[in-house]
Amino acid sequence: MPVTVREKFQSRDSTTGDGAQVELAYIIEGTDDDVVAKTAMESDSPGSHDGLTRESVHVEPIGPGLWDGRARYSRPDAQSPSTGGSSFSFDTGGGTQHITQSIQTIQTHPVATAPDFGGAIGVTHDAVEGVDITIPVYQFSETHYLPDAAVTNAYRGTLFRLTGKVNDAAFKGTAAGECLFLGASGAKRGQGDWEIAFSFAASPNATGLTVGSIVGIDKKGWEYMWVRYADGEDANAKAIVKKPVSVYIEKVYEEADFAGLGIGT
Repeated sequence: MPVTVREKFQSRDSTTGDGAQVELAYIIEGTDDDVVAKTAMESDSPGSHDGLTRESVHVEPIGPGLWDGRARYSRPDAQSPSTGGSSFSFDTGGGTQHITQSIQTIQTHPVATAPDFGGAIGVTHDAVEGVDITIPVYQFSETHYLPDAAVTNAYRGTLFRLTGKVNDAAFKGTAAGECLFLGASGAKRGQGDWEIAFSFAASPNATGLTVGSIVGIDKKGWEYMWVRYADGEDANAKAIVKKPVSVYIEKVYEEADFAGLGIGT
């Protein structure tokens, strides 16, 4: 007995709008084999309908040699991303940094006798306590869908070694020294490819900074700046004060070529 596929009268249940989808309903006759029933339905149901793409085929037995079948259609962009595709998200919530120097001392009280600490914050008899502030940090992530052949042990090792490194060249709209690779996480999908999320944080490079009387300081985004203080005399206030006497720019992250991530620049 030949296998036949007929569309049911109670078919074409549809939804419009951003989540547009339609479901075509069928009766499959002439086989007790679910694989044969699905193959026949995939062959006889259209690959697309009303501008929508077939997403899945479902069959369910309802009697001897008789199957209920449903083909679901949706927009291509509403389905799972295909191999080679990608998605992007970002967050500019900022990060926290402890500083010991202000940009500018706006007021002092009383004006005549308040010692000048050269912008040092929270000065005590023997220390500069500083304050925690929010600084610009641009956090973003990209999810890529890579073929199985590309996600080798060597490639996973590259992701491991690049984690905690800073870009040595322009990358994703950031200048060299501004982008920190926070790492990647991935899993193999049913399609036989890999879904891998890459996470980054960016902090801006700075030039021409001033700390107290020290000028012309340049600092890359993920370099660390700290200030050494020493006792000095404020003749006007007749007081011994803590003032910045030297500034240090420290390299705390290694630089690396992010081309090894394999997601473009």
